Amino acid sequence: MRFSHRQVVIGFCLLLVWPMWVWGDSSASFRGTGEYGGSWRSDPMHGYWDPLTYPRPESSKVKGVFQGEECLECHATLTPGIVQDWRASRHAQGSHPVFCPSCHGQDHEKLFFPTPETCGRCHPQRLEQVEDEKRYGFPSHALAMERVVDSKHFADKPKAEVAACLQCHSVATKCDSCHTRHRFSAAEARRPEACVTCHSGPPHPDDTSYFASPHGVRYLKEGNGWDWSKPLRRGNYPVPTCAGCHMKDGNHQVADKALWKFGIREINPETAENRIKRNRWVKVCGDCHPSKVINEFFHTLDEERGSAWKKLYTVEKILKNLRSDGLLLPNAADRPLYPMDWLARWFPKERIGFLEGQASAFYNVGALERDYFDLWYFTNTGAYKGMAHGAKKMATRFHGRMVEESHAIVVEADRVRTLGKRAKKSDIKPLWTEGEYTRYNRDHN
Repeated sequence: MRFSHRQVVIGFCLLLVWPMWVWGDSSASFRGTGEYGGSWRSDPMHGYWDPLTYPRPESSKVKGVFQGEECLECHATLTPGIVQDWRASRHAQGSHPVFCPSCHGQDHEKLFFPTPETCGRCHPQRLEQVEDEKRYGFPSHALAMERVVDSKHFADKPKAEVAACLQCHSVATKCDSCHTRHRFSAAEARRPEACVTCHSGPPHPDDTSYFASPHGVRYLKEGNGWDWSKPLRRGNYPVPTCAGCHMKDGNHQVADKALWKFGIREINPETAENRIKRNRWVKVCGDCHPSKVINEFFHTLDEERGSAWKKLYTVEKILKNLRSDGLLLPNAADRPLYPMDWLARWFPKERIGFLEGQASAFYNVGALERDYFDLWYFTNTGAYKGMAHGAKKMATRFHGRMVEESHAIVVEADRVRTLGKRAKKSDIKPLWTEGEYTRYNRDHN
């Protein structure tokens, strides 16, 4: 692709002024956060999900500074469920209860929602463990909010459409994602249901894989009879749950054993970091299983990943060849841009796979690219999660789906290539690249 001198000059100028455009506007009308924070506003619900960034005092005619007993006296009538949950919590027990002002403030006109830092005043070890996740990068609970607000599609789409994203990604900015307010029950957080509230669906089918595993099957049969007040220690539970493996001994650092980056990225298992993570994983399995069984498990997991990436790279090669021949249509230059994606305006490129950042093009890809995205990000993840959680039948089923979806992409790629050759010979613009509807859509979308 060639550029005129004018395009080069304009592009260079934009490169110089872009940081000021994105970060320099301090107008009150721009209240977003993240890499594209200058391009979106938060909606009121965001105040619940990111309370440190968006403190949201309750609008109230009540004025005054109140003590804990006074809060309870009033709220026992206004919000009796909240008061009942608090009375059943450990916060209400003992000679020094943790009353409402400790988490929300005393001044009724300046109330605030608690943040992890608020909880950390009494639980510093747990806060330190959560914060320690950041050194591992993505994916992690501690960076979940940053991950979502730094995405182009998050800034580009109406906030009502990405509300579900925030609801789970807010695990980074408040503790009640796992310990529901106002009971904050550790026993509740130890059960798988606390985790699968977010860890479910095509991008992260942890619920399907866990409940299909021998561990999950036994939990479904017996779990309601277990004593969930016991700490997450060896011998306290017949089989592990999510927290039993990922938060052994109550450790709130859950990224310290995560291999393969959710399965969406090929990782060399021989690197120093992955050897350390693997040893931690082996130690957890060793609470119940002999070393021979553990070694066989990891050998099978490595083989599964090798098989999966062989399938994925075969399809990636086909799509990249189509891209080289200009046949991934509509091509990136003809697609509507994200408002802040100035780089794509000057250097448009169809993105294929993890290393090219296709995940950031989730809503703005061609049909074949989207089919590959589903194969790589959803079906491939299901295969990995099944094997990683010991649900071998699920892993086999998803590998079968990978074969079917790969074949469908290959067939469609062959069809596109044949049509492309015909179009070049006849000098007739095909309907998918030109026409009244296409022009209108390109100019008005």
